[in-house]
Amino acid sequence: MLVLASASPRRRELLTQAGFTFEIHPAHIPEDPLPNEDPIAYVTRLARQKAEAVFAALSKASAPSLVVLGSDTTVTLDNHILGKPENEEDAARMLRLLSGRTHRVVTGVAIVTELRTEVAAEVTAVQFLTLSEKEIRDYIATGEPSDKAGAYAIQGHAARWIPRIEGCYFNVVGLPISLVSTLLQSLQ
Repeated sequence: MLVLASASPRRRELLTQAGFTFEIHPAHIPEDPLPNEDPIAYVTRLARQKAEAVFAALSKASAPSLVVLGSDTTVTLDNHILGKPENEEDAARMLRLLSGRTHRVVTGVAIVTELRTEVAAEVTAVQFLTLSEKEIRDYIATGEPSDKAGAYAIQGHAARWIPRIEGCYFNVVGLPISLVSTLLQSLQ
C-alpha cells in the first residue's frame, strides 16, 4: 500500500496522472531550514522526516507492504532557500529576486518501508524573464503565489515568464515523477 505523506494537491494530481494508487496521510513536522543548511540537504531531510513520521504512525495498523512517500520542494537562488512566502510583501521580494535570473528548484524524495529507506533529490534549473512591478503586483493579486515555494507556480500564470528549464518539469510542479517511479521500482 502506497501512502503519500503530503497534503499537496499538486503531488496528488501528479501521482494520479502517472497511474499510481495511493492513500494520503499528511505529515505535520516543522519545516524550517537548519542554520546554513544546504538546499539539497534541507529537502531530503524534510522528505525523510515526513515519510518516517507517517510510517511510524501507520505501521502498527498496516500490512507489512506499507510504503510511504515523503517529499519536499524548495526554490534556491545563489544557494539561498526561498520557501513559501509569509505574506504578499515576501512574495513580491521573492519574485523580484527571481526576475531575469535562473534559479534551481530542488525536490527531496524519500521512500520508507519496513525494510529500508531510499532518499534522493532532483534539481531543475528554471529561467525567469524580467518582471515589471505591475506584473508582480498583478500576479500576487491572483493568490497563486501564497502557498508555493519561490512564490510561483510553473503550471499556472507564471508559465508565461519561464522561457526555459533544464531538467524535470514535474519537479518544478512539486514531484519528480520519474525519480519517484524509479525509487518505487527499486523496492520490487
